[in-house]
Amino acid sequence: MAVATVALILQIVAASCFVPVLLHAFKRSVGTGFLVLCLPVYTPYYAFSQFEHRFKGVLLAGWLGGFVLAIALRMLALQQSVSVAT
Repeated sequence: MAVATVALILQIVAASCFVPVLLHAFKRSVGTGFLVLCLPVYTPYYAFSQFEHRFKGVLLAGWLGGFVLAIALRMLALQQSVSVAT
C-alpha cells in the first residue's frame, strides 16, 4: 500500500513538472503544443532542445525521473498485490 502511495505522489510530481513544458509549447504555437501533448516521442525532444526556463533542469528531472520511478513502483506494487492474493 505504501509503495502505491509513493508511486501516486511521484506521478503527481511528474505531471506538475510537465505542465510548464506544455504551456511553453502552446505559447510558441498551437501546433507545437498539440505535438507535445499528443506525441510522446516528440515531448522529450522539445523539452531538451527548445524549452527554455530558469528551472529547466529541475523541471525535466522531476518530470522524467518522477515518471520513470512511478512506473517502476507501480509495477512493484502490482507484483506485491498479486503475490499476496495467491
